[in-house]
Amino acid sequence: MSDVLSVQRLIPSPPEPIFDLLVDPAGHSEIDGGGTVKGARSGGRRLEENRRIAWQTTASGPAGSLLGGRIWRYVIEPVEGGTLVTESWDLTQERVTSKFVVKATMTDATKRNMERTLARIEELVTSVG
Repeated sequence: MSDVLSVQRLIPSPPEPIFDLLVDPAGHSEIDGGGTVKGARSGGRRLEENRRIAWQTTASGPAGSLLGGRIWRYVIEPVEGGTLVTESWDLTQERVTSKFVVKATMTDATKRNMERTLARIEELVTSVG
């Protein structure tokens, strides 16, 4: 695997409600396909309104110098039939001390979880409530 893993899903929705879900860190536990997000701080990088957003994970305390650095990125592209959403797990900035272990042990599960996240986003933005 390269240092970036991406999955895509065509969601039958305009980009704005998708971006609205992603831009609010407080709601990330609701869309997290892996069930690991318990809380989030605001301050993700708004790269392009309704088109791109990214944030970088960090570890707190003493582990922060050894772990963390993953970048989660979403590219949101309007296409015929809805919006093509690409979620990327980018390890290019992962701490050197953990990059090999993270790639070796988390890649398969992360891909499945990313697919679940995109399915959950679709469920939330297309449900009529």
